[in-house]
Amino acid sequence: MKTSEQKSQTVIYLAAIVIILAGMKVAAPVIVPFLLAMFIAIISAPILISLKRYKVPTSISILLVMGFFLFLAISLGSLIAESIGQFYQDVPTYSEKLQNLQLGLLSKINSYGIPVDIPAINHFLDPKKAITMIGSVFSGLSSALTNTFLIVFFVVFILMEASSLPEKAREAFGAETQSIKKFQQFSDSVKKYLIIKTLVSLGTGLSAWLCLWLIGVDYPILWGLLAFLLNFIPNIGSILAAIPPMLLALVQIGLGAAFGVAISYIIINTVFGNLIEPKVMGQTLGMSAFVVFTSLVFWGWLLGPVGMLLSIPLTMVVKIAMDNSKDHHWIAVLLDK
Repeated sequence: MKTSEQKSQTVIYLAAIVIILAGMKVAAPVIVPFLLAMFIAIISAPILISLKRYKVPTSISILLVMGFFLFLAISLGSLIAESIGQFYQDVPTYSEKLQNLQLGLLSKINSYGIPVDIPAINHFLDPKKAITMIGSVFSGLSSALTNTFLIVFFVVFILMEASSLPEKAREAFGAETQSIKKFQQFSDSVKKYLIIKTLVSLGTGLSAWLCLWLIGVDYPILWGLLAFLLNFIPNIGSILAAIPPMLLALVQIGLGAAFGVAISYIIINTVFGNLIEPKVMGQTLGMSAFVVFTSLVFWGWLLGPVGMLLSIPLTMVVKIAMDNSKDHHWIAVLLDK
């Protein structure tokens, strides 16, 4: 009898999860701006606290912080739109050069007596598709930034409620309740992770931009932005960020430039990812490569391109929450390396 009840509960839980995920997928246009707002609110919280220390009123502090992020979002959106527009104009040129390189390489392989079906390979490895696919992530981010004002309103209300939330929780659940302490630990862990990861990603993006600018690769700001965004995805993010500028350097300048880009990205990600980030963060908060890839696919399917970019922060939130729960600590262990 007990076993049948447990089976019934398991079926109910699984059905509830399926319904929730289906609802999230349908509501993605609203959920994505809200998640971006939460992300911005967590990052901007220390700035807000610093302004309060200088006795700046809360309303003025929020206006200053949001004015800065609004300016940043509008500037970033216009930069992405302009860069993508110019990039797509040059796509035919890049595609033709890449196709010529591909044909030359396949012909050379044929000359060594190795049979290669050139038409079949050209069909499956279409250079134009490889080039145009690069802009898909930026297109998704650009469409998300069209909800800038909605995101700003979300952030304003979140920051306004954040200051009074601890007092409300103490009044509702009591000053000494264990739940508030656990929530505070969870909140501090998430805040620490997101702030440090954002700063490290910013350093990675700026370094990538500088290296590509020195090498002479087109659109260095665009690839620096891509390095910043994909640095939130450990293990495979740095590899994905390096592929587009390497391809572009190959077709634009030559093999030496592509090699220089590869070496630059290896050095940047070694310094920031393997030396600075673990030292500053105190612990890696890492996940296995399988979990990283699975979360990338899952959040990308659920929330689109922005979900892919936020996949690791979202999974880290789940991991930290499970790590602070006795009943679900085993899930955090499975998500760990």
